[in-house]
Amino acid sequence: MCDNKKDSCNCISEILKVILLLQQNSTDDEACLETCDKGFLGNNVVCPKYNTRPIMLFTACGNGTPWSMPTTRGVDSVEDLTSKTSTVFRIEKLDGCCATFRVLEACPRGAEKGSTTFRATNSFFTIDLTCVCAIKCLDDTVVDL
Repeated sequence: MCDNKKDSCNCISEILKVILLLQQNSTDDEACLETCDKGFLGNNVVCPKYNTRPIMLFTACGNGTPWSMPTTRGVDSVEDLTSKTSTVFRIEKLDGCCATFRVLEACPRGAEKGSTTFRATNSFFTIDLTCVCAIKCLDDTVVDL
């Protein structure tokens, strides 16, 4: 993938295109599959209306580590950058092999043991998808934008 960048983003780009369309047109559906490219947002047969399919990106040409970005736009120091980062994102725009993501911040839920919800941040980034070798979809959720 690293040496042949011409068509290397097609697989991930196609999945992100589906996710972006789902987020833009989120509706309920009667059957919920547990795959990244399922045709709607939701996580069970009684699918509440969700507006976000959070994802993680993994680097190409490296050891497959999760991509991380700052949760805030203004970073005053290297310490701020390393202490306020996230590895969870929401696709906002897709143009060929270039994708723009919003950084999501984890907010632990108190009532449900081990559950996490996400809050939108004002931090965005654009990435060349040839730098991405894998994505991981997390449970669909509602994010206040």
